[in-house]
Amino acid sequence: MDRKGRRGDLLRDYLRAPDMTAGVPAGPAAASGGPRQGDTVRLAAADGHRLDAYRIRPTAPVAALVVLQEIFGVNQHMRDVCDDYSRRGFSVVAPALFDRAARRIELDYGPESVETGRRLRAAIGWDETLLDVQAAIDAVRADGPVAVLGYCWGGTLAFLAATRLDGVGCAISYYGGQTVPFAKETPQVPVLMHFGEFDPRIPVEDRATIQAANPQIETHIFPADHGFNCNHRKEYDAQIAERALGLTLDFMTRHLNLKGKLENGSRH
Repeated sequence: MDRKGRRGDLLRDYLRAPDMTAGVPAGPAAASGGPRQGDTVRLAAADGHRLDAYRIRPTAPVAALVVLQEIFGVNQHMRDVCDDYSRRGFSVVAPALFDRAARRIELDYGPESVETGRRLRAAIGWDETLLDVQAAIDAVRADGPVAVLGYCWGGTLAFLAATRLDGVGCAISYYGGQTVPFAKETPQVPVLMHFGEFDPRIPVEDRATIQAANPQIETHIFPADHGFNCNHRKEYDAQIAERALGLTLDFMTRHLNLKGKLENGSRH
C-alpha cells in the first residue's frame, strides 16, 4: 500500500478511537490570524540579555503557559496559539528566542524562510536559549502553575525545560525534532510528546530512542506530517490538530490540577 493509502487507513482508525476532545472547540491551530490581542514586553535573562516576548493575560488566570516558537519566530501562528490559550484561562508568554541573533523576526513557511530560520537557530547555543526560556517561566509563574509548550525547535526546548529548568509543572512537545541528542536526560516533571508518523524530520528510530530512554513520557503518534498543528502550513491537519489539543488540555488539567477551571476557547 502506498503512503497516501496507508495514511488514510491510519487516520480513519485513529479518529475511531475514544474521543478526548468532546466539548473542546477549535483551538490554536484553527485560529485565523485575527487582530493582535496581546502586548510586546521585555524580559531579562540571567546573563543580562534582554529579549522581547508576546504577552497576553486574562483577568483571572488559573495557570501559566510558556509558548516556545518554531524556527519561524513569534509570528502570527504563535500569537494565535497564545491568544487561544489565554481565552482558556492561561497567562501566556512567548519569548522571542531569535533575539540573541536578530530581533523582530517573523517568518512565513516558504523554503527561504526555512533556511533563514535554520541559520538563526544554529547561531544560538542551547544553554543561552534556555536562559531565555527560564526568564519567560519566571515572568508568569506568579499567575499559577506553569506549563511549557513548544513546537519543533520549541518542542525540544520544552523537553529541556522539563529536565533542566526551575518552576515548571509539566511540559508539552509537538514534533521536537532535535530531542534525540538529549534523550538520556531525565525529566523532573511530567512530559507529553506529539509526533507525526509521516514526519521526515523525526523517523521512527528517533521516536524509539526517545521512548526507550524515558518510557514514562506520555507519547502520541498521529498519522500526520511535521507541522500538523499549524494552519499556515500545507501539512496542517485540522482533525489531528484538534485531537492533539484535547490531549494537551487533558494532560495540563491532570498535572497542573486544573479540573473544572479552564474555559473553552473560540475561533477568531
